[in-house]
Amino acid sequence: MSIIKRRGHMCLTLPERKSVIIETTPRYKKAKKRQKIIILDEFCKLTGLTRNYSTWILRNHGKKIILYNNNQRTVVIGDVRNKRNISKRPPVYKKNIIEKPLIKMWEISDYLCSKRLVPFIRNNILSMNKKLMYSKQVYELLMKISSATIDRVLQSEKKKYKLKGRSTTKRGKLIKGQIPIRTFSDWNDEGPGFFEIDLVSHDGGKSSGDHLFTLNVTDISTGWTVPRAIKNKAQVWTVEALDLIIKSLAYPMRGIDSDNGSEFINHHLIKYCEENKITFTRGRPYKKNDNCYIEEKNNSVVRKTVGYCRYEDKAQLTMNQLYTYMSSLINFFQPSMRLISKTRIGSKIIKKYDQPQTPYHRLLNNSKINDVTKKRLKSILKNLDVLELNLNVKRLKRKLDNLAEKL
Repeated sequence: MSIIKRRGHMCLTLPERKSVIIETTPRYKKAKKRQKIIILDEFCKLTGLTRNYSTWILRNHGKKIILYNNNQRTVVIGDVRNKRNISKRPPVYKKNIIEKPLIKMWEISDYLCSKRLVPFIRNNILSMNKKLMYSKQVYELLMKISSATIDRVLQSEKKKYKLKGRSTTKRGKLIKGQIPIRTFSDWNDEGPGFFEIDLVSHDGGKSSGDHLFTLNVTDISTGWTVPRAIKNKAQVWTVEALDLIIKSLAYPMRGIDSDNGSEFINHHLIKYCEENKITFTRGRPYKKNDNCYIEEKNNSVVRKTVGYCRYEDKAQLTMNQLYTYMSSLINFFQPSMRLISKTRIGSKIIKKYDQPQTPYHRLLNNSKINDVTKKRLKSILKNLDVLELNLNVKRLKRKLDNLAEKL
């Protein structure tokens, strides 16, 4: 016999409650307003039901409703009945089975969001399972797991602190008129080869003295990202690092877009772009959204990889080694999503994204990339192992932490 619980109290059993309702309903319906208040108080205290629900029961119990369906007359009488017992489906993704393997995959992917983690797992688990040796059950669960389930399983693991850095950009005033302005809406249909560039400071909160910077470069069309550490923000080091990045790319760079910092707005970089037939544009002053693609990568790639500590000259080699492994991991193995459309309906903005893909797959699917380049990219991928890249990134991160200047 089931016990009815209301408001945290042990109350009457269901048959007992039915008998109380049967006895109370006639008195309640015949009573006047003041008497109804007294009857309702006693009824709520006895049954443990809420006042609103109690009034609904006492008004409708025994009430006859006549329904007509296909000229057939049906009489329905209100009554209190047992709630239907709904059998619960046993959980498919048991936490004790799936949690540790999923956390491991999340760490290997460099902590991707759930929607990007799903294609990462499905693209790489077959090759990784040779070393990880997951059981058949775990393998099958990981292959069909959804982003919502990942969020639910990893909920306790995703409590991270967010830090915010400072801008060290200084305006280049002398030759801004020679460089055309580009807004964030341009270049969308130009295809691969147009890059946004930016410098990220590693001053640790103390901007005086020489310290390392990261020149970060990302392709607007595919998301292909290559960072490189430089000694300081001098124009000569910026141009030299950009030249090394261009030579490492599998396809030609056709254009660059920067902010208005003096490290970019100078004669050295203009001359370099003219000699190499690279279109050079800049964003509007104080409009960060003009460089939204690179600003996003500054956080998700550079800050996430090396953090906010101060690094000086002795850490440059280690940082560049770290970036070499990190670039391969990001460009060949980590899926990303691109914004397709953004629609405003009143005060609500609806955004639609494409299916998560790696920059490597975006290049393979692009008709403007020739077969020679695609063949070269495929040969590079054959020599890469996502687990080895992940281990090297972790090893160099620990080494870089030891080289950080303690302020």
